[in-house]
Amino acid sequence: MKITPRRKEILDYMWRSQEREGFPPTVREICKALGLASAGSLLKHLRALELNGLIQHTPNKKRAWKLVGRPPHLSIRLVGRIAAGTPILAEENREDDLPIDPAIFGYGEAFAVKVQGDSMIEAHIQDGDLAVIRQQDDAEDGEIVAVQVQEMEPEATLKIFRRTSGALELHPANAQYKPLIFKGKARSKVKILGKLIGIIRPKP
Repeated sequence: MKITPRRKEILDYMWRSQEREGFPPTVREICKALGLASAGSLLKHLRALELNGLIQHTPNKKRAWKLVGRPPHLSIRLVGRIAAGTPILAEENREDDLPIDPAIFGYGEAFAVKVQGDSMIEAHIQDGDLAVIRQQDDAEDGEIVAVQVQEMEPEATLKIFRRTSGALELHPANAQYKPLIFKGKARSKVKILGKLIGIIRPKP
């Protein structure tokens, strides 16, 4: 039995969602999480997974697709360039899958981005490291986040998030660089993609 990359992605998400919430996701939730435009294309994949005995369909229920058996090997998706307005985990952002269970970082689901540059070296994050990120759209003061800044950063970048009265600040962990400060309407340019939960350092 061979599972296509897209079907494995759907299956992985269903397992992670059930592990986190205690029940399987709806078709709409799967579409939103994976950046699928319509339920029609998703249903084709779900039916194929059903034929393979990996999921089961129960008609007339909101959460109609249930998982069968044990989860497959889980992975962390490595994403690259993240276009404005495109969901983080959309297929066009995919670069690779890291054969690592995100549960080792304490969460059922995560994605990773490759660190570029030396702006976070004082936080022991080096150029070429893989930053493991928990997807969320907000953060606490002082957390390290993956963030995208409209008109400035076409790709995700890591920064220390600070919230002050009337301003959002993105601080590097390197004294050679200055923080980015956004006030008033400029705050809307800052899009938090998730918070840092771990670092993977590839072997040289």
